[in-house]
Amino acid sequence: MSADYLPFHPAPKKPDFVVPPGAVDAHCHVFGPAAVFPFAAERKYTPVDAPKEQLFALRDHLGFSRNVIVQASCHGRDNRALADALIASQGLARGVSVLDPEIGDDELAELDRAGVRAARFNFVKRLVDNAPKDVFRKIAARVTALGWHTVVYFEAADQDEILPFLATLPGVVVIDHMGRPDVTQGCEAPAFEALVRFLAAHPNIWVKVSCPERLTVAGPPYDDVVPFARKLVERFPERVLWGTDWPHPNMKSHMPDDGALVDLIPRIAETEALRQALLVDNPMRLYWPEEDGEPA
Repeated sequence: MSADYLPFHPAPKKPDFVVPPGAVDAHCHVFGPAAVFPFAAERKYTPVDAPKEQLFALRDHLGFSRNVIVQASCHGRDNRALADALIASQGLARGVSVLDPEIGDDELAELDRAGVRAARFNFVKRLVDNAPKDVFRKIAARVTALGWHTVVYFEAADQDEILPFLATLPGVVVIDHMGRPDVTQGCEAPAFEALVRFLAAHPNIWVKVSCPERLTVAGPPYDDVVPFARKLVERFPERVLWGTDWPHPNMKSHMPDDGALVDLIPRIAETEALRQALLVDNPMRLYWPEEDGEPA
C-alpha cells in the first residue's frame, strides 16, 4: 500500500439506521489480492488488498443485500478481480468495468456474462492519464448496444468541459460522487446549480450521492456535504444512487467508518419513499432490470 494512504476501517460500527430490504451498495471496490490479481503497472497509487470476501462480509454487516462493484484505476483495464468477485457473488453483485478501446467482442460478452453492466470513464487527472473523448464515445456506443451504461468520474474544476461531453453519450450516464463539488461554496453556488440544471435538462443522466468523506472540509459527521446530497435526492429521486466507496482508496486525512456512513442516509433521503428509491428501486432498475425489484 502507498505509504501515505490509510487502510480501511478494521471494525465499522453496526449502523443505527436499518436499510430497507433489498438495499444495494451501488459504489464499492475490490482490490486484489495482489498476489492473485496484480495491480496495474501504470497505476497512480497502490491500495491495500481488499478482496471480495471482506466486501461481502461488510455488505452483510451493514445490512445490504447487493453490491455494485466499480473497477478502480489501480487495476487499470484488467477486470479479472472484478469479474471474479461478480461470479462469486452468485448474482448479488453487478460490475462497472474499465475497458481497453480495442477489447474484443468475445471479451465484452464474457464480462457481460460475469455481471458487468457499465463502463467507467475517469477524467480525474491525478488518477489516470488523458484519454481522448472520441475514444470514450466509441466505447459508449459499443457497451450501450449490450444494454450497459456509462459511469463518469470527474472533478468540479473540469465540470464545464465534461458536461457538454456527457450530453453526447448514448443511453444512461451516471456521474460519480456528485461531480466532486467544492462544498465550501455551498449547494446554491453557481457551479453546483449548473450541475443541477444539467441534470434537469438531461433525463438520461443519473448521479451518485456518495463519498462525503472525500468531499468534506469539516470532517465527520460531514455536515458540509449533506445539503448537496439532499438537494439531488429531493430534486431527482428516480435518478440517484448511493454507495459506501469501500475500501476508500487514496484517503489521507481520515478513514471513514462505513457504519457511520450508512447512518447519514436518513439525513440525505428524509422520507421512506426517498430511501426506497435511492437504495432499492433505482439500483435494481439500472443493474438488475430483469428482476422485479423484490428483495432476493
